Amino acid sequence: MLTKQIRVLTLNGGENRETTLYRLQKGWILRFNLGPSLFVSPVRLFCNHPTKKSEPFDRTNYTELKWISPSGSKVDRHDVYAEVHINTAGSFNYYFTADKSGDRRHADGQGYFLVDPVLSLATAEATDEDDEDEAEELNLDSIQCQSVISKLLGPFPEWEGRLKVSYETGYNMIHFTPIQELGQSNSAYSIRNQLRLNPIFNSKDKTYGYDDVERLVNEMVGNWKVLSMTDLVLNHTANDSAWLTEHPECGYNLVNSPHLKPAFLVDRILLHFSKDVGEGKYESKGVPAIVDSVGHLEAISRVLHEVVFPNYKIHEFFIMNLEAVLKEFKKAVEEARPLSSSRPQLDLIQDPQYRRNESTVDMNTALHLYNTDRPGVTSRAERIKRCCDEFRGKLEELNRNKTAEVQDHINTAIANFVANAKYRFVDGHGPRLGKVSEKEPLMFNYFVQPTEYEGTLATEEDNMAGDSGRLIMAVNGWVMGDDPLRNFADPDRYVYLRRELVPWGDSCKLRYGKEPKDCPYLWQHMKEYTETTVRIFHGVRLDNCHSTPIHVAEYMLDVARKIRPDLYVVAELFTGSESVDNIFMNKLGINSLIREAMSAGNCGDLGRLVYKYGGTACGSFIQPRVQPLLPTTAQALFFDQTHDNESPVEKRSPYDLFPSSAIVSMACCATGSNRGYDQLVPHHIHVVNEKRLYMSWATWEFPEPPFMNEKFGITAGKKMLNNLHYKLSLAGYSEVFVDQLTHDTVAITRHNPQNHESFVMVARTAFQNPQNIRPLHIHGDIIEIEFEALFGETKGFKYEKNPNFINGLPNYYLDVKENVEPSASGLIKIRKEGDVSVVDFYTFPPGSVIVFKQTLPQKAKSAIIKIRRGVSQFGYLMRSYSGKTMFDETFDKSNFHAIISKLSLSDLNYVLYRCDSEERADGNGFGAYDIPGYGPMVYCGLRGLMAVLAHVRPNNDLGHPLCHNLREGNWLADYVGNRLKVHPNLKNLGEWFDSVLSNLKDAPRFLVPCYFDTVITGAYVVLREQAMKLMSEFIQEGSTFVQMLSLGSLQFCGYVKNAKLPGLSKTLKSTTQDADIEHPLSLAAGFPHFASRYMRNWGRDTFIALRGLLLLTGRYEDAKLIILAYGGCLRHGLIPNLLSEGSGARYNCRDAVWWWLQSIQDYCSFNGTDILEEKVARLYPSDDSPIREPDGQYDQPLHEVIQEALQRHAEGLKYRERNAGPQIDDQMSDEGFNNEIGVNWETGFVFGGNEHNCGTWMDKMGSSVKAGTKGKPATPRCGSAVELVGLSMSAVTWLQTLAEQEVYPYDGVSVIKNGVSSKVTFKEWSQLLKDNFEKHFWINEDPTEYEPHRELINRRGIYKDSYYSKPFWADFQLRPNFPIAMMVAPQLFTPERAWTALLEAEDVILGPLGMKTLDPRDWAYVGDYDNSNDSNDPKVAHGFNYHQGPEWVWPLGYFLRAKLYFAKALEPKRKGILRNTISFIKTRLTPHYEHVMTSPWQSLPELTNSNGMFCPSSCPAQAWSVACILEVLYDLEEVGIVDDIAPRRNSLDLTQKTVLV
Repeated sequence: MLTKQIRVLTLNGGENRETTLYRLQKGWILRFNLGPSLFVSPVRLFCNHPTKKSEPFDRTNYTELKWISPSGSKVDRHDVYAEVHINTAGSFNYYFTADKSGDRRHADGQGYFLVDPVLSLATAEATDEDDEDEAEELNLDSIQCQSVISKLLGPFPEWEGRLKVSYETGYNMIHFTPIQELGQSNSAYSIRNQLRLNPIFNSKDKTYGYDDVERLVNEMVGNWKVLSMTDLVLNHTANDSAWLTEHPECGYNLVNSPHLKPAFLVDRILLHFSKDVGEGKYESKGVPAIVDSVGHLEAISRVLHEVVFPNYKIHEFFIMNLEAVLKEFKKAVEEARPLSSSRPQLDLIQDPQYRRNESTVDMNTALHLYNTDRPGVTSRAERIKRCCDEFRGKLEELNRNKTAEVQDHINTAIANFVANAKYRFVDGHGPRLGKVSEKEPLMFNYFVQPTEYEGTLATEEDNMAGDSGRLIMAVNGWVMGDDPLRNFADPDRYVYLRRELVPWGDSCKLRYGKEPKDCPYLWQHMKEYTETTVRIFHGVRLDNCHSTPIHVAEYMLDVARKIRPDLYVVAELFTGSESVDNIFMNKLGINSLIREAMSAGNCGDLGRLVYKYGGTACGSFIQPRVQPLLPTTAQALFFDQTHDNESPVEKRSPYDLFPSSAIVSMACCATGSNRGYDQLVPHHIHVVNEKRLYMSWATWEFPEPPFMNEKFGITAGKKMLNNLHYKLSLAGYSEVFVDQLTHDTVAITRHNPQNHESFVMVARTAFQNPQNIRPLHIHGDIIEIEFEALFGETKGFKYEKNPNFINGLPNYYLDVKENVEPSASGLIKIRKEGDVSVVDFYTFPPGSVIVFKQTLPQKAKSAIIKIRRGVSQFGYLMRSYSGKTMFDETFDKSNFHAIISKLSLSDLNYVLYRCDSEERADGNGFGAYDIPGYGPMVYCGLRGLMAVLAHVRPNNDLGHPLCHNLREGNWLADYVGNRLKVHPNLKNLGEWFDSVLSNLKDAPRFLVPCYFDTVITGAYVVLREQAMKLMSEFIQEGSTFVQMLSLGSLQFCGYVKNAKLPGLSKTLKSTTQDADIEHPLSLAAGFPHFASRYMRNWGRDTFIALRGLLLLTGRYEDAKLIILAYGGCLRHGLIPNLLSEGSGARYNCRDAVWWWLQSIQDYCSFNGTDILEEKVARLYPSDDSPIREPDGQYDQPLHEVIQEALQRHAEGLKYRERNAGPQIDDQMSDEGFNNEIGVNWETGFVFGGNEHNCGTWMDKMGSSVKAGTKGKPATPRCGSAVELVGLSMSAVTWLQTLAEQEVYPYDGVSVIKNGVSSKVTFKEWSQLLKDNFEKHFWINEDPTEYEPHRELINRRGIYKDSYYSKPFWADFQLRPNFPIAMMVAPQLFTPERAWTALLEAEDVILGPLGMKTLDPRDWAYVGDYDNSNDSNDPKVAHGFNYHQGPEWVWPLGYFLRAKLYFAKALEPKRKGILRNTISFIKTRLTPHYEHVMTSPWQSLPELTNSNGMFCPSSCPAQAWSVACILEVLYDLEEVGIVDDIAPRRNSLDLTQKTVLV
C-alpha cells in the first residue's frame, strides 16, 4: 500500500487566503502547522470538511481540529500540527482563532482548499460499495470532453447515433448545453422551464422525460465509458417563462426594484427612437433608416442629446420638489418643532419609489443647520424669511448637483447606445445590418414587458406606477470589466441606466435575495432544477458563473453534492483577475476553468498555454511524501475551440485545425473540443440561430448526410490524439517540455518520470507563413512513430452548406499512418549522434503532425537504476522500470546506513558543514564550491548544498544556476565524494557518494538536477537524524527548533589544522571512542570571519558557548578536552583571549577566565566532578616561563589550576603583555598593553583594566586615524564589570559548596590587607559580594539619601553596568550585561528589584533578535554597525560603535533566562507571572526560529543593526548566539509547565515532524 501523501499548510496570524488556490486529492492528509506569529497564541482551528466519508457535507458545520505534538517537549510548540484526512470532494473552509474563541467572527485567519472529485466509470446501478471501489476512474487530467448543442441532437431516439460520433472520436465526456425547454428565442441558454425536458426531443408517438435521458447517460457510461456534463443556468430564465409571470417577485421588476424605473424609461425612449429611425422620421436630421457611416452615428448622438432626451427630464426621478420641501421647512420653523436627531450635513434623500420630484431631505438636519439665529434681524418674520432664503439656496444646490450627476449617466447611456449601434451597423468586423427595423433595432432592449403594455411613452411611464410594474422586468447580460463580486442590478449600481450591460434580451435576470426566505419560490424551483440535473449528469458547467451570485451558487452546489458527492464542476470565468477567479473557485468548489486555444495569437502563445495549463517541467525534482501545500493555478479544461466561439476556419486556416488540436492534446490537463471542429465546419454553429442537426455515426465506408464516419474532416486524427492524451495521463506522463522550433512549429514532450520514456509530438501550425525547421535533438532512441499525419486539400470538392445537417469542408483530408517504423517515416529522417537522435524535417508542410516514442539509451537506463538502488537505502519508495519497489537491504560498506553508523559527530562536521577557510586549512585542495552565476556555497558539506536545494526543490526551479551547473557537467557531483575521500574516516562514505553520483555521467543531462537532489537530500536527512542519535536526550526528544539549534554543535565544533588546541596531558584518557585526545576539537567563534587560524579560538566566546553547544547536547568529552586545553594556557591568572594554539596566546581579556570557571561548574553539574582531578598540561608554569611541551613535567590537577586563577586575582597583579607593540596589535596604544587584575576586598568585587584597553566582551578598539579613535577603546569597562562580579560570585559559591563536600581541597584564598597576609574563605568572599552588590550596583526607582553622582543617573530601576569604571559616567549606562550576573549569581539580587530592572531593559534595549548594547537615550548610541565606515565621525568610524547600540543576540539568551528565573521566584507572590513570562519568552524566540529555519547558514547571527535589521558586517553564524538561545529552550523545559495546546507524546516520533528540508 502506498504511503499517504501529506501536504503541509502553515498558518499565520491575520491572513485571509480566500484568493489563494490549494488543490488536494481524496486519500491525502492536510496537515496544519503553526507559523511563527502563532507559536504563543491559544490557537483553535476549525474546518468544515467532514470527519467521516459517510458524513454529509454541511457548509456551516465546523469541527475543531485537535493539535498533536510529535516531540517530547513540554512547552515548545514549534512542531505541533493538526490534520484533516481528506475523504470528500468539494471546497472546504478552515479558520482559526487566537483568542480562545471558537466564534468564526473572531477568526484570526482563514482559507479554503479544493478536493478533486473521483469520476467513476461505474454506472448508477453499481451501488455496491465494493463494486464502486473496483470501478475504473477517470482522473481530471485524462478528461477529453466534447461540447454538443443539445437542441441540435434532434428527437431523443436519434441521440445515440449522433452522440456516438463523440465516442468514436475518442472523447470520454460529453458536455450537453441545457436540455430543458427553451424560450421563444430558441437560444440554447434561454430556458423557459427548468423542470421540463425540451419538447423538441419528443417523437411523434412518444413524450420523453428526464428518466429517459438518465437511462441514456448510464448506458453511455456502461457501454462507451463516456461521462456526461451539462450546464447549470442559475442567473436567468427565458423572458417568456410562465412561472416568472406567476411569480414576478423572482425577477428584477419595477415594484421590488423601483430604482430601475428611470432605466426602464430610458430603455423605452431609445426603443421608440430606434423604431422612429427605422420609419425614417429622423432622416431630416441626418439619421436615415439605413445606418452605415460614422456621420450617421454622430447625428444619432446629436439628436438624442438635443432633441429626444430633453423632453423626458430623467433627472426628475432623482430630485425634490423644492417648493414643497421649503414649505414644510417653513411650517416646522413657525411651529418651533422640536429636534429629535440630526446629521452633520444636509444631503438629498432619494425617494425609494423613484417618483418624479419626490426626493427629500432630512428635516431635523435642515432645522438644525438652517433654523439658526440671524444677527441684525428686527422681527421673527424677517428671521424666518432669512432662514428660508438660505435653505432655498442649499436645496437648489442639491438639485443642481443631482441633475448634473444624472446628466452624466444619460451622456454615458447615449455614448454606449451609439457604440452598440456602431458595432451592429457600421464596423467592418460587425454584422453591418443595414436598415434599422423592429427586428434589428439600433440596440436591443434592457427590459421586457407584456405586449399589452406597449404604447406611447406616456402610457408606458404610467405602467411604471402601481402593481402593473411587477411584470416589467430587467433582462440579464454581462458588464465588461465589472466587479463580478457585486450585483450589477443592485440599487447602488447604475448599469441599466448608463447602458453598460451587454444584454441578453431573451432572458430575465433572477432576483434571489440573500437567502431562501427572501424569494422562497425561486430558491425551491432552482433547487429542484439543480437536483434533477445532477441526478442525471456527472458534472455541471456553471453558465455565466462570474455573474451568478456566489451565495446562490454555493447553496445550489451544496444541494448538488448531497446527491452526487463527486460532482465535476467547471466554469468559464471572465473576471479579469486570477485572485477573483480563485474566490469563485474556492467558494464554489470549481474543479476546472475552461480555457481556449483560440485565445492564442500565434504558435508560441499556444505552446506557452500548454506549458501553463498542465504538468510539471521535464526533469522536475522528486518531491517528498510530506511537502508544503503550495498555491496552484486553476486546473484547466483546455479546449481547442469552445461551442460559443467562431470557427478557426474563419479566423485562421483549415490547415491549422489539426496541428492546433494536437498541441492541445499534449497538455497535461483536461482537454476539450466543440462538435463541428473535427468535421471542419467552416462557420460558427450558433447557439441561437442554428437549427440544423448534427450528423450520426455510420459504420460503412462512404456515408452521406445525415451520416458520417472517421473520414470526415480530421475525425480519425482526433481519435488518435484523444487516445494518446488518455494514455499519457493514465500512464503517468506528467512532465512537459515545449520547444518552439520555428514561429509555426512546436515540439512538445510528455515525459514519464517513472520509466523515463517520452512521447514527442511535433506540429506545424498555420498561423503564419512557414519557415525552415531546425533539427530536433532527442537524448535516447526513437523506437516507434505512434502516428504521423499530413493535412491536404482535394481540388475536386467544394463546400456547400447542407440545409438540414451540419456539414464540414469536403475538400480537405488527413492522411494518417499509425505505428510507423522510424525508418519508414514520410515526414522525418532520423540520424544518430552518439546517444542523441537527430530528427530532420524534410517533408513537413503546414498542418503536419508527428508523434514518436523515445526511450533512454541502455547505458542511461542502467545508470538511473543504480542511482535509484542507492537512494532506496534512504527509505525512498524508488521503483525499477518494471514498477517493482526497490530496497537495498545489504548492510556492509556499500550500504549507507552501515557506513554512517560508524561516524562520530566530528566526522559529521566534515560531512555536513565546514566553511571555506576551514576546508582550505586541511590542505587537501578543497574549498567551498562556487556555483557560476550564484556564488560559493556557505558550507562545503551537504548543508551547503541543502541551503540552495531547500529553495530550488519546492519551487521546482530548474532554471536556477545550480541546476544549470549540474546539467553542464559533473564537477559538483565529483566534488561531493572527492572532498570526503581524503579523510580516512570518511573514505567509505566518499566512495559511496562516488558510486552513486558517478552514474549521473551516463544519465540524460535534463535528469541530473533531479537525481542529484534526490541523493543529496536523502543523504542529508539520514545524516542529520544520525547526528541527533549521537546527542543528548534533550536534543533527541526536542522540537525542530531545539534540534536545529543543536546542529550548531556540529557546525562550530571541529578540528581545523591551522587552529589547533594546545597539547593535552599524556595521562589523559578518553572515556568515549569519538573523542580524539591527540586532535581535540575546538569551537569556532563564528562564520565566516572566525573559522580558522588565530581568529578561530577565543577564550571568552568558547566558554560562553560551551554549555549550550556541548553540554546540553551531551558532548561531555569534547567539552572536557576544551576546558583542559585552555586551562593549560593559564597565565597571569587569566585564560587567553585569542588562543592562537597557545604559543601566540594573548592575555588581554579579564573575563575569559571567569567564563572558563563557569564552564567547569556547568560541566560538573552535568557530568560530575571527576574532571577536577584530571591533569592539565601547563604551557606556562609561571608567568615568565617560555612555552613548555606537554611532556608531563608540568602537569597539574585541574583543581590546582583553578585555585591559581583565584589566588592571582585575590593577590592582585599588574603586568604588561609580552611582545607588546604593533607586532601583536597595531591598533592598541602603548598604555593599552598594561593590564591589572585584582579584588577590592572592601566589596569583594573583581576589578581590572584601564581606560586604554577593553578587557570584557565589549572589546572594540578604535582604529581610525582620520576620526581620532585609533588606540582608544570604545567601551573600556575597567573597574568592576557587573557580569564579572556575578561570575566571580558564581565561582566562589560553587567552590565553597565543593569544599564543604571535601571535593575541592581549598576553602579560600590568601590575601594581603594593609601589608598583612590573611585568609579569606570562599564563604566570606561570597558574603562580602552579597552584602555589597546591590548597595553599589542598584539604582533605585526613587532618589535616595545615599546616592553618589546623582547627576549621572540617566535611568532608574536598573543595575549599573560597572563600578568605578573609567570614564566615571560609564557606570550608569544601561547595557545588557546585568542579566548575565542575574543568571549565574541570582543570589546577589532581590527578586523584586531584579524584576523591575528586567522590565526596564525589556522596554528600552530589547530588540527583535538581540539586545541593544547601549541605551538609545545615551549620547554615544548608534544602532547601525558598519566596520567599513571610513568617515571622520568618531562615533562610527571603522565600526567604533560595535558595542554602542547594535543588537547582539547572545545577551538576549541571558535576559530571557533571567526573566524566567525571577518569574519563578516571584510566582508565589504574583500568581500567573510565570505562565505570562513563558508566553513572553516564546514570543520573543519566534524571530530566532524563523531566522534559523531560513538562514542558509542554518544559524543565528552575531548581531543585527537597529530594530533587528540585517547587518552586513556581522557574522551570519555565531556560536554563542546559538548556544545561548538553546539554553533558553532548555530552561523552559526544566520549569516543568506543560503547554496545553497539544498533548505531549510519550515517545519520540520523528516521522511525524513536518520540517521540510
